[in-house]
Amino acid sequence: MDASINATVGMALSLQQFNSSQQAQASLLKDSLDSQASHIGQLMESVAPQGQLATTGSVGTQINTTA
Repeated sequence: MDASINATVGMALSLQQFNSSQQAQASLLKDSLDSQASHIGQLMESVAPQGQLATTGSVGTQINTTA
């Protein structure tokens, strides 16, 4: 019975170490994805059209029709 307790404790410690490793990897992945999202957002802002809607007249005051 002593061997089974030792095996159970050993398995629990192994799983705990594995979970810690997985959490560290998930955190690193999240940081990497956040960084990429920030860079993509900056890139999209730099190439976005800067057109404005017309404020007077009958054309362009209701729908922005820039392509």
